[in-house]
Amino acid sequence: MIEHMLENNKVLLIGKVVSETKFSHKVYGEGFYTFDLEVPRLSESADILPVTISERLLPAIGGNILGKVLEIEGQFRSYNQYEEGKNRLILTIFIFEVKEVGLSELSKNKNEITLNGFVCKAPIYRTTPFGREITDLLLAVNRSYHKSDYIPCITWGRNARFAQNLVTGDHIQISGRIQSRTYQKKLETGEVEVKTAYEVSISKMEQVEENNEMKKEETVEIKETNE
Repeated sequence: MIEHMLENNKVLLIGKVVSETKFSHKVYGEGFYTFDLEVPRLSESADILPVTISERLLPAIGGNILGKVLEIEGQFRSYNQYEEGKNRLILTIFIFEVKEVGLSELSKNKNEITLNGFVCKAPIYRTTPFGREITDLLLAVNRSYHKSDYIPCITWGRNARFAQNLVTGDHIQISGRIQSRTYQKKLETGEVEVKTAYEVSISKMEQVEENNEMKKEETVEIKETNE
């Protein structure tokens, strides 16, 4: 049953819990909680990722999970939150299965995601001041019960050149890793607020024809970056 649910959207992570669990919401009497997971990169930096867990799964990893190393299988999901007069896209990793593992497991740098979805916004191609090519994509991924998740993705180099020619409605499959990055937002008061964005850094991309055959494929080895 779980494998069927993970067909279009599958996440595998190993990371350390770096925040207390906080109550998020309740659906049909079932409570859900959130916490932050620190996932190491190949470099000395790490991604701090938001995680959502059902109260049913918490007993399997004990009461106080702060500082524990967890291996997680789930999905990267999105939902809209009305904030400051407009809708804001909120992203979280929704856990299906979880277990506590040893500290040494962090060295595996496990941060894997595969998505099967549709381009739902015109790609944005740009270059950095150092000449690095980047394309931003927004991918709509179907979920059970006629819902969809909208996942921001970023491509680099050769993949970026490939992705800039995609159009809204194109069906693609991607694999990569989930990353976090901080940015500064200037408020109307003139103050600067530090915010965190989450996105999928794509390492492999395939475009799918209507007959489900792979039409194009671009694969590129992604080096660790703090950009």
